[in-house]
Amino acid sequence: MIRVAVLGATGSIGGSALDVIARHPERYRASVLASGTRVDELIALCRRHRPDHAVIADPAGHAALREGLAGAGLATEAHAGGEALARLAAEAADTVIAAIVGAAGVPSVLAAAEAGRRILLANKEAIVVAGDLVQAALSRSGGELLPVDSEHNALFQCLPQPAAAAGRHPAVRRIVLTASGGPFRGRSRDSLRAITPDEACAHPNWTMGRKISVDSATLMNKGLEVIEAHWLFGLEAGRIEVVVHPQSLVHSLVDYVDGSTLAQLGLPDMRTALAYGLAWPERIEAGVGPLDLISAGRLDFEPPDLNTFPALAHAFSALRQGIGATTVLNAANEVAVSAFLQRRMGFLDIADCLGAMLDEVDGQAGDDLTGRLDLDARTRRAAADWVARRH
Repeated sequence: MIRVAVLGATGSIGGSALDVIARHPERYRASVLASGTRVDELIALCRRHRPDHAVIADPAGHAALREGLAGAGLATEAHAGGEALARLAAEAADTVIAAIVGAAGVPSVLAAAEAGRRILLANKEAIVVAGDLVQAALSRSGGELLPVDSEHNALFQCLPQPAAAAGRHPAVRRIVLTASGGPFRGRSRDSLRAITPDEACAHPNWTMGRKISVDSATLMNKGLEVIEAHWLFGLEAGRIEVVVHPQSLVHSLVDYVDGSTLAQLGLPDMRTALAYGLAWPERIEAGVGPLDLISAGRLDFEPPDLNTFPALAHAFSALRQGIGATTVLNAANEVAVSAFLQRRMGFLDIADCLGAMLDEVDGQAGDDLTGRLDLDARTRRAAADWVARRH
């Protein structure tokens, strides 16, 4: 029986992961469920899946979690805070599904890597901020990192094994990440000035949380994925490309030096990638139907519009500068998106904030997690000041 920690259990990815786990009770059990602030939803999941441990990241929710679990007659142990989250990721699971949003997920990913666990990575920020640290920890511990973002999972499937995990790709000319284009594909920059948070969160193909939905609308989500692809597969920025594919059926492609191009296709459902990561190198039932290309009809591809969506260009620039710049980029984006969702600034201001922080913040990252988190905190303060000055 494989013990699985679902970090971010109350989010959309967590829900998909638990659905796959529940389909194979003879093989997997959810041993740890974690959420940020949603105590009632976490308790409801514990009633259904009966984990050994439940973690609420916000310490203010600890008493309510503990009392709720006891009131439900569950033996599940209640925990709170980031330290507990990291400890349980390392000690109470064989596989860790890392789906916590933002830099808050970095310590638990690094703890799982140091403990030699299999990590199913949906938290791209952990790699953007600490990709070198995570890879070094995996090398020491013998742990595994399998991406479950649909695009990176597609690349993993199309790259030769085990080189996909080791970053050895002499026969690969380039990798191509597909992007849906988000809800504003084809719009002009001026037409986006009055965009509301609800409009930005209305993704045409995927059901996601509000932060990642805004990232998709700005194309920043694809920028973070470009940086993640660099660390996962060992390819420099010049061998990573992005193409807009609005149907979201071709999830990514690998172009080889002999002229062959391999692509992975499937319905836009995260359960496919999660099932692949849980069972790899095997394949198991995920609850996802087959792709009907006749019904799908046409498949369209076009270049991204970097003038209208400059966040993607900022991401390529940060990747070329190094891990300090990508840490700055991620922290600035989290602050900017939060301000936009709170209606404290406009949609176009998000990318402007990213560019300003890349110019203004000294991106000295250090070579340990403390240094990265310090840079993250400095950037957040600078970005918050920028938002306050601008608005």
